[in-house]
Amino acid sequence: MNLSREWLSDFTDIRASSEEYAEAMTLSGSKVELTREPSAEIKNVVVGRVASIWRHPDSDHMWVCQLNVGRDAPVQIVTGAQNVSEGDYVPVALHKSLLPGGRKIEKGKLRGVRSEGMLCSPGELGLDTREFPGADEDGILILPEADGIKPGDDIRPVIGADDSIVEFEITNNRPDCLSVIGLARESAATFGAEFSVPEPRTRGGGGDINGLLSVEIQDPDLCPRYTGRMVKNIKIEPSPEWMRRRLRAGGMRPINNIVDITNYVMLEYGQPMHAFDYACLEGGRIVVRRAREGETVNTLDGTPRALAPDMLVIADAEKPVGVAGVMGGENSEITEGTKYAVFESANFDGVSIRRTASALGMRTDASGRYEKGLDIQNTLPAVQRACELVELLGAGEVLDGIIDIRAEEYVPRSLALEPEKINALLGTDIPRGDMVSILHKIGFRVEGDAVAVPSWRGDVESRADLAEEVARFYGYDKIEPTLFKGKTAPGGLTPRQSVLLKAGALLRGMGYYEIYTYSFIGRADYDRICLPPGAPERRSVTILNPLGEDRAVMRTTSLPGMLGELRRNKMARRERARLYEAARVYIPAEDGELPDERVKLTLGAYGDTDFYAIKGEVEALLRELRVEGAELRAREDAAAFHPGRCADIFVNGAKIGTAGQIHPSAAENYGLPETYAAVIDFDSLFELRAGEPEYVPLPRFPAVERDLAVVCGVSVAAAELTDAIKRGGGALLREVSLFDIYTGAPIPEGKKSAAFSLRFRSDEATLTDEDADGAVRNILALLEQELGAVLR
Repeated sequence: MNLSREWLSDFTDIRASSEEYAEAMTLSGSKVELTREPSAEIKNVVVGRVASIWRHPDSDHMWVCQLNVGRDAPVQIVTGAQNVSEGDYVPVALHKSLLPGGRKIEKGKLRGVRSEGMLCSPGELGLDTREFPGADEDGILILPEADGIKPGDDIRPVIGADDSIVEFEITNNRPDCLSVIGLARESAATFGAEFSVPEPRTRGGGGDINGLLSVEIQDPDLCPRYTGRMVKNIKIEPSPEWMRRRLRAGGMRPINNIVDITNYVMLEYGQPMHAFDYACLEGGRIVVRRAREGETVNTLDGTPRALAPDMLVIADAEKPVGVAGVMGGENSEITEGTKYAVFESANFDGVSIRRTASALGMRTDASGRYEKGLDIQNTLPAVQRACELVELLGAGEVLDGIIDIRAEEYVPRSLALEPEKINALLGTDIPRGDMVSILHKIGFRVEGDAVAVPSWRGDVESRADLAEEVARFYGYDKIEPTLFKGKTAPGGLTPRQSVLLKAGALLRGMGYYEIYTYSFIGRADYDRICLPPGAPERRSVTILNPLGEDRAVMRTTSLPGMLGELRRNKMARRERARLYEAARVYIPAEDGELPDERVKLTLGAYGDTDFYAIKGEVEALLRELRVEGAELRAREDAAAFHPGRCADIFVNGAKIGTAGQIHPSAAENYGLPETYAAVIDFDSLFELRAGEPEYVPLPRFPAVERDLAVVCGVSVAAAELTDAIKRGGGALLREVSLFDIYTGAPIPEGKKSAAFSLRFRSDEATLTDEDADGAVRNILALLEQELGAVLR
């Protein structure tokens, strides 16, 4: 909302600079975005009267003018404009003047003739020629002599550039501030100034509206109030300069006196208005109703609009003549031939207007105000003001009588004034009298302990809203910070969040960087990771309004996002990359239920890595997160992974993930070199982790160590050997670790040698060699029996 300080002065007298005004209004809750001082861009430009004019002696299109600018001697200026005549009043930029855009004007010579400045066009003064009736788009701005100007006057007040424009950011809950009167009320309360709105008055006498016009509201739920008046003997003319200037300051373009009056009232009162040509209303009727199936209307912008039955329209006895609250119809537009006009000032349901404007793809100043919920009591003062302006501008004769239809009588909302509770909420000690004074300043009535909320403050619904009104005018800067009283809920992280954060810290310590990728992918991504046809992961949740085919479904696997980011790093010529993500996947549910959302801890790496590196990193992660009993089992058919360099991750027999080399075809699809990845179901990992660690005292007795090398088939997994060793060693075996695998002579073909380090210990006594040897014999017997492994 743009506010003219000059217009503001009609309702309250604020003596403050632009900076002081902006700061005070922002602190009281009306946020100022910026202030503009048009006069700051115009310096040393005055009104001049053309005393004489003759042809330039050395040009066929230039003129030499002698101008009276209020000095003893005339000023000579050379111009190329063709619309200047002797006796004209024109803007004169004198020597060392400044124009909008930082343009500086100095004296000089044009084709040998002295020129002491420049005559200005509307564009050179930052003005729009359409806002000055009769102005020549390519010529000098000719000032009307009737405005009482004289040579030497500062041009800024003449063209309205001496005003200060304040741009406010108005929140959706304060439609009352989308008006000059609303902001004037806030300004007066902020600065403690007087505030008054003169009551509009009309002479009338142009006849009686009764018998000429009737109004029927068929849908009072969408139109709770409709107010109208009529004007006859309409005279379409340009608006006076003061009205055009104020409309420009408010961000609106002047058109003609009738349209300008409706726009002026909308800016001043915040109430949108519309004017109909009475001759176009069949039967002299206005019917406010929902549109009928198949109805259309050509709006004022010349566009045909197909109406839906849930849209509210203004109709006559036969057809729609406007889309209620959005735009009038072309078939009832005010024209030069209009003799009788109907001024409409109505209140419409904001939700309905919003839906209608969105469905028709059109948003207007009127719809933008209506959709926020306007003051139902504002329709009558607004139409009265419009008629007052009609008489003031001589634009027509106002008929006696007002049509004002209400769905129901307005009853102000009443709230209890509870100073103790307001102070408790704010942490203040504001006296009750001060609260009452503040509320009175902004239009609230206080009688005893009851507060009557004004009709324009539909956002005030509870004690907390009253407290906000008190706080913002008392001064937020005056409220001392205080501690919360009573018990507050403890903050902190959930156990799941803590484990996830710890996992991230561990991975970052291993050299991985965290990434975030989109939760939606394209179906083609399943092909890129070599997911076989019919794989359950291809069954995905489909997005109804996707951004594109590459974002059409919710992901069931996190690998496409990870490989895509690795590819991005490779394209950036990074020789190695280590990335991880806590990626959420969406597994479709049956019978239309919401999908199962699971978090997959995903690792991806290329460059200076191999299968054993990522296997070790996964094992380290599980160990640090206290996930016990984890083992990796070789797998040859995992989708997206290399069939010979891949393993599933099991914990206590439950599969929680997969780790290994990405399938070469998938890597090639992403333009990646040899790449490794791991996908771990974090939800399962979290459930399977061990409890909190317990203190265990240092062992009292020494350990006995043995190295054991066995020969077995190459297909026997190291994990199988380790499991058998643990079971064979019994309670005395405390640690087992693989430290060597060897194939080749003298090991027979098809066999391999696996060497393990064993550590035995007892909590009761020092072990003897016989104790350790007996445990080793049990281990060897079990290895040979179950796996065919024999001592090397």
